[in-house]
Amino acid sequence: MLELSNIGRRYRVAEREVVALEDISVTLPQGSFTTVVGRSGCGKTTLLRILAGLTTPSEGTLDYGANASPRIGVVFQDARLMPWLSVSDNVGFGLKGRFEQGVVETRCLEVLELVGLENFHAAMPSQLSGGMAQRVAIARALVMEPDLLLLDEPFAALDAFTRRAMQNELIDIWQKRRPTIVFVTHDVEEAVLLGQHVLELDQGRLVGQEPIESAYPRDPTDPAVARHRRDILARLLGPQASPTSSLSTLTKETL
Repeated sequence: MLELSNIGRRYRVAEREVVALEDISVTLPQGSFTTVVGRSGCGKTTLLRILAGLTTPSEGTLDYGANASPRIGVVFQDARLMPWLSVSDNVGFGLKGRFEQGVVETRCLEVLELVGLENFHAAMPSQLSGGMAQRVAIARALVMEPDLLLLDEPFAALDAFTRRAMQNELIDIWQKRRPTIVFVTHDVEEAVLLGQHVLELDQGRLVGQEPIESAYPRDPTDPAVARHRRDILARLLGPQASPTSSLSTLTKETL
């Protein structure tokens, strides 16, 4: 279990205090899939950086439960592959020097099979599509066998078809491995399709929490998905979120 209690993050810019996060309290069960949604600048990435240990909160506590030092994997919007290394070497980079070469190769092959890239283990990053590069980035995080997997808008730059395929693939990986996942997105529909639980951030504050009980895989045309999307938008946008507003317009222009 991961518990955040009254987490806040403040910093100063040109003699002015900026509040990135304020009074965030939430409990994430072990093995759960949580999505975090909100408009740009609402504190989503700051929250993820605090969970990853890359940023220290200004106030509040972060409790990882019995596992005080969990293994944490992070996937960014940009795959950030090293262009001079093969796919396999990119995936296994963090393991080298810690395990024997045979162990590294076995673990790399296992996760590449998991993301459907076992036949591309010798390929170079320049030979990969955007979706394939993101699969390598996910494999690189998974090879560390993380207890907590953090993803910061990893599919934002992908086309709609690749994005949907990657969403389904991530769900499949989560169901097989069961790490605790926190997935940041500005796309409300994506948050509903992926998360068991959606956290809604606005101006650094938690303004809503939406449990999603629909079975996987979820259909974007399912009335239940549409209802959750509408309710979340209503909390994030208030009167702007009319029932006839299109998701793409709202997310692109205001989230």
